[in-house]
Amino acid sequence: MTQIGVLALQGDFREHVAALRRLGVEAREVRLPSDLAGVDGLVIPGGESTVMGKLMITYALDQPLRERIHAGLPTWGTCAGMILLARATDNALLGQPLLAALDIRVCRNAFGAQRESFETDLHVPVLGEQPYRAVFIRGPVVEEAGEGVEVLCRLDSGQIVAVRQGPLLATAFHPEVTDDLRFHEYFLGIVRGAKAHAPA
Repeated sequence: MTQIGVLALQGDFREHVAALRRLGVEAREVRLPSDLAGVDGLVIPGGESTVMGKLMITYALDQPLRERIHAGLPTWGTCAGMILLARATDNALLGQPLLAALDIRVCRNAFGAQRESFETDLHVPVLGEQPYRAVFIRGPVVEEAGEGVEVLCRLDSGQIVAVRQGPLLATAFHPEVTDDLRFHEYFLGIVRGAKAHAPA
């Protein structure tokens, strides 16, 4: 059975675990390096990217995460997770560690404070014709994407809010707080594709 780890240091990890289990997947909370053993994919949830980054260091998870992700572990970052996966961020707080796996530059809290949170319909071709209702909570935006990065969707303003680079996926919004599981299904497709092509 496919096993997905969900980084469970802070943020919306419980919601991701519940969504994955609804899809019949074994979801495991990851807090220590040993929790990464045997996982086929990893979700880095929304939350406070600075706090999550510092906790990764406290629990000695930062280097094992970098090694597994750079070795090809399918990984999906939502909101704060997108920031942590990015190679750079324009307005990081002092001491913000990044996993620097995804060739994007992001802007944190691009839409303002918590009270500026909003929902909007997105056109996401990889998910089909039906619009995707996205929830933005102090979300980032992608300000620059490298040549190998596929843009999955934009806001009407043109701002990039979802990308993929090989086995890496990142969304500026929070699919885990909705009942629409299409992004979770899309990520599971990435994971299963990676497993199918892994060396025996």
